[in-house]
This record gives sequence, C-alpha cells and structure tokens, in this order.
Amino acid sequence: MSTRHPQVKNLDSPHALRARLEELGLDVPVADTVSATGSLADAVSFNDATAGTLSSPNRFAVLPMEGWDGTADGRPTELVRRRWQRFADSGCGLVWGEATAVVPDGRANPNQLVINETTVEDLAGLRALLDPAQVAGIQLTHSGRWAKPDGTAQPRPAQRHRVLDDRTGVTSDTALLSDDELDELIERFAEAALLASQAGFDFVDIKCCHGYLLHELLGARNRPGRFGGDFQGRTRFFREAVAAVRDRAPSIAIAVRVSAFDQVPFRSGADGVGEPDTGADLPTPFGGGADGVSVDLAETHAFVDLARELGIGLVCTTAGSPYYNPHLQRPAYFPPSDGYKPPEDPLVGVARQLTATASLRAAHPDVTIIGSGYSYLQDWLPEVAQAVVDRSGADMIGLGRMILSYPHLAADVLAGRSLDRRLVCRTFSDCTTAPRHGLVSGCYPLDDFYNSRPERIELAAIKREVRQKGL
Repeated sequence: MSTRHPQVKNLDSPHALRARLEELGLDVPVADTVSATGSLADAVSFNDATAGTLSSPNRFAVLPMEGWDGTADGRPTELVRRRWQRFADSGCGLVWGEATAVVPDGRANPNQLVINETTVEDLAGLRALLDPAQVAGIQLTHSGRWAKPDGTAQPRPAQRHRVLDDRTGVTSDTALLSDDELDELIERFAEAALLASQAGFDFVDIKCCHGYLLHELLGARNRPGRFGGDFQGRTRFFREAVAAVRDRAPSIAIAVRVSAFDQVPFRSGADGVGEPDTGADLPTPFGGGADGVSVDLAETHAFVDLARELGIGLVCTTAGSPYYNPHLQRPAYFPPSDGYKPPEDPLVGVARQLTATASLRAAHPDVTIIGSGYSYLQDWLPEVAQAVVDRSGADMIGLGRMILSYPHLAADVLAGRSLDRRLVCRTFSDCTTAPRHGLVSGCYPLDDFYNSRPERIELAAIKREVRQKGL
C-alpha cells in the first residue's frame, strides 16, 4: 500500500523540521535562524590547473538544467534569454549554465542548446546577460542512451543493459558508440570548450551525471575495449577529454557534475509506488553497491581524487538519473508524469544526497564542492543550507528547480529578507512533466509568465490523464 508522507510545507518551524528528521532517523542539520552576514554570504574560491583561481562572491550557485526551449538548430530563444536574465538577477555568485550538446545528434531533445561555430555568438549573448562578478560556466554534454535530437529516440549507449535497453529500444550492439566514435567525441568536447572560452565563460563542465553518456561510461563494467571494464577504462573518456580541453583551451577552467551514487532503474509497482527493477544480470551502478540499491562511494572518492589530479577544483554532486530513478536525483512529493509515487519520504532522498556530499567534502578539502538536492526543503532551505555550510558539509549550495519558481531566493536570503512563500517550489514536477510531453520548460504553477501561456491548458489536460491512470 502507498504511504502518505507529511509534506514539508506543513512543517511550520525549524523545530518541526528537526522533529520530522529525527523521526526518520536522518542526520540533517537545521539552523534556527539565517543571518544575512553568515556563512552563505562568504566568498568561495576554487583553483584550476591552467585557468588559475576563480572566486564566487557568495555560496549560492545556479545548478545546470536541461532546457527544452531553444531553436531547432540549438540557439537560445527569448525564453532561454529570459531564464538567463533571471539567473543574472538571482543573487547567486556562480551560474552553472544549462546542458549544451557538443554535437547536434547528442541532444536529449530537439530544442536543447548546441555549441558550435554557428551558435557561439548566441551563447556569448547569454554570458553577457550575467553580472561580470558572477562566475559562469556551461555544461557540455552528449546524451548517449537518452539522445532524442529530433524528438524520436536515437539511443547511443555506452554498454548493454537489460532493463534500459528495453526502455530505450536498444536491440543490438550496433547501437553502441564504438571506441573510434568516442575518440572523435573527445575532440568535439575540446572544440566546444574552446568555443565556450571565446564566448566568455569561466569554466566548462564535462558532464558525468544523470544517465547520459559519460555517466554511463563510469558504470560501463560490461563494455569491452578501451572505454569499459575496470576503473581505468571506465574513466578513460573523462581523462582524455580533460587532457584535450587543457590542450585546446588552457585558459578555461574545467569542472565536473557527477552522479555521486546511483541505483538500479526503478519502475512503478502495483500501487504506483516506485520499486527497484533488480536482476542478477544488471551491472553494479557507479557509486552503488552490488545489490543495486545501496550506496557505495568508494569509486566516487576515487573519481574526485582523479579530478583533482587532473587539476580540477570544482565538483558538483547529484545522484541517479531523471529517466530511471528520479526520486534519487530530485526528491519530490509529486512525481512527474512518467515517474512513480515516492518509495520513501522525500526527506530521505535529501538526506542521502547531503550525506554523500558531506563525505566527499570531508575527504577532499582541496576541492570546492557544490551540493544539490535542496529544493524539497522548501521554506526551510536557507536554514538547512546555512547549517550544512557551517558544518563543512558543502562549500556551496546549488539551486535547481527552486530557481525556476523563485529566481531571487538567494538575493532575498543574502539581504536578510523573509522568503516569499508564494514562490517556493512545492515540487509539483510540472517542470519535468511539461517537457516530457514536448512543451517548453518552466514553472507553470508559480511563474505567472508560464501560467498564462497556452501550454498551461495542454499541461493541465496531461495531468488529468495521468491522475486518471492512478499516478
């Protein structure tokens, strides 16, 4: 039977949140008050081997998100520019720009941004919208298994996977990216980094998360050849991509967003609640235990060690994949239309991410680490964020979904203002459900701009249909 969990929005004080966390047996720190001049207002720096030292004026960061509102050839539209202008006004000291494909056929949707010679000026325009004091990066990606460059699935996985192959329509080894194709993609990442540098960005992220190509490579234990098997093989693409970027674009810093842990794919059970889709023939996930559902950070620590050896000083943690276990990545009370009811109180998912990030932060004090998973904390996000920083559980606090509904939350916190509860993200998951159905990305419930768009009517119809199916 499905269990209804208390909603965070109904917890009326830090004390009430602490009581719920204690009831769940979770170690998440919560401050009683937040100071405008406290630790969240501190500047924080990171060092890169070739680009030198970069410094954010505070500890808030905009997290990278995948847009569904660019042009067919990968350029930003007015919708994209509006989002970036809100990033500029957010108060966040660091803006980790959205997922941008290094080749058109590596896009996860037909309206995702692409970086190449024809789009670089447009991307430079996005950087120009930001405050010069904001550290700005862009996330370089190839969607691999989840590529849908024209809206239809065109999977290019890193390895065979019984469950994910069925879900993505992979039926033979011919879909796999070959070693030669991966060698060619490494050069595309280097070219993209050079263009990002020319566009004025301070750093590029070689994306290693959320089930996309480099994340799948990190777990490609079953892949033969140079890019799979042992840890050395599974990190080869990342290592060689970093080396290629250093060679082609030494003036731009390199960062990495990594799914610190993962689990096997989940599915909707008989009552609509998520359950693991396990099997003896599934590879052990990167950052996961042999049982497929426990967390084992041994290789994640080794990966952060490797990143530092490569001169990388900025790492952002996340978890799992929005495609096959979204409750790990973005804990939510309300599931997206293609998801399942939460298999745990979403606070458990928040704590899991915070604990993993704290473990990595403790073991790697010379790396600046940005934590994720805060949006579900809702009204109490600042209290937990300040307490986490004060306890050295993270160097910076990343804001994802919350930025879409409440873009100036960081500015309000840093000015000592109370939160505007009308704008606090309630994890309705419309920002996922809408693009899953081909609609532009945005916060339809709380951003009046999107609420007044015609897509809002179509989204409401989609949600009604989902409810009728019992999700």
